[in-house]
Amino acid sequence: MKISTKGRYALRILADIAEHGGDKNVPIREIAARQGFSDKYLEGIVSRLSSAGLVQSGRGKYGGYRLVKSPAEYNVYEILYAAEDSIALVSCLEDDVEPCPMFNDCLTAPLWKHLQEEFRHVMERVSLQDVMEQTFPHEG
Repeated sequence: MKISTKGRYALRILADIAEHGGDKNVPIREIAARQGFSDKYLEGIVSRLSSAGLVQSGRGKYGGYRLVKSPAEYNVYEILYAAEDSIALVSCLEDDVEPCPMFNDCLTAPLWKHLQEEFRHVMERVSLQDVMEQTFPHEG
């Protein structure tokens, strides 16, 4: 699996909003300027985040976006899932794809499924707060 710019930028956008927003909305222009990408590309990603209920928008003079919960309550999996078209390790595990006719007889399918579940488990343990603080939980 390769995480696209949509997924990477979604994490950066939410971290930026968390850092600069607090109780106020953060305008797209300001996020784009700080993060170094275009307003238009950012709008597409924020639209996905908004549709997933991860950010709330405000209009008018003090318009922009704010988090709907604290950074510690977001996990990396839900952010990437909202931003990416797919976060499957292999195509036969993608949502909304015709199942491979060989899947049930494939010797490697259980491995891919196991690895995907482990990867998801790791991403669910890492919060947006962890990303911001660069502290990542370890199992064990």
